[in-house]
Amino acid sequence: MIILGISGSPTSGSSTDLLINAVLEGASVNHVKTRFIKLNELNILPCQACGKSPEPDFCFFHDDMDDLYSLMAKADAVVLGSPIYFDSVSAQTKIFIDRANCLRPLDFSVTDESRFKKPLFEGKKGGIILVGGNKFDSASRTARAFFIWAGMERVFEMNYLSTGNDAGSVGSDLGKLDMARNYGKELLAAISKK
Repeated sequence: MIILGISGSPTSGSSTDLLINAVLEGASVNHVKTRFIKLNELNILPCQACGKSPEPDFCFFHDDMDDLYSLMAKADAVVLGSPIYFDSVSAQTKIFIDRANCLRPLDFSVTDESRFKKPLFEGKKGGIILVGGNKFDSASRTARAFFIWAGMERVFEMNYLSTGNDAGSVGSDLGKLDMARNYGKELLAAISKK
């Protein structure tokens, strides 16, 4: 089994990173591999709204998303985390989500709802981690839309209300870190049932 943690935080050692890693730690047992990806370290072109299905590729454009598509295809679960900026996910997270548009290819020869093909990652599991100082609703809708579009079941959603601008403030909140580890165990239990 493989669980992939994807962080949209631009900051090293951020609360987003710490919480994702706590989830991965909670899900780690001998037969589970985990992988942490920092979107800010990747070169990802924003979606160009091609409007056509890129099959057999995931996308017409080839950049660091190629490896990420491949990793997600192999993973049993994806944990997506983001800080909240201007009531939404970070720019890094939004570029990633927009580039996931091709995870549900369109058939333009059909004009009704059946033009949306089966989501490519149907049956996979995942979870959302959001870190912010106030409202979570808008960012939550955006992150949930990614899971719906990709066909992945959302097992958990965790919001962390940051108490300041210091990177990694959750590091001193043992209760929240334990909660994240428990979500990792829940995620592992959900993918083990497949």
